[in-house]
Amino acid sequence: MIDECNILAQSNAEIVQGLGEQFRDYRLNAKLTQQEVADKVGVSLITIRNFETGKAKNITLGNLLSLLRVVGRLEAVNELFPPIPLSPYMLSELNANKPKRVRHAK
Repeated sequence: MIDECNILAQSNAEIVQGLGEQFRDYRLNAKLTQQEVADKVGVSLITIRNFETGKAKNITLGNLLSLLRVVGRLEAVNELFPPIPLSPYMLSELNANKPKRVRHAK
């Protein structure tokens, strides 16, 4: 499992291993076998098994996205790169261009 406090000290392989362990929990929660996931994603059973047991130290982004899609967690990708908040300067610029009031013709 990925330790949020210690993730900066982990290697990429250790992070992938933690993701595989967490994926297994999501797969089981979705009531899918490893073979069903492998068939839906288009990879071998051994690939799924190695990912879940931490033997796979590398996984392609495409396969990871497919795995997330199969267990209904694709929206988690949005958390990887959340939108950058606007700076106070940009907010003031946007607010400066807003009309102060609206008048309707009589």
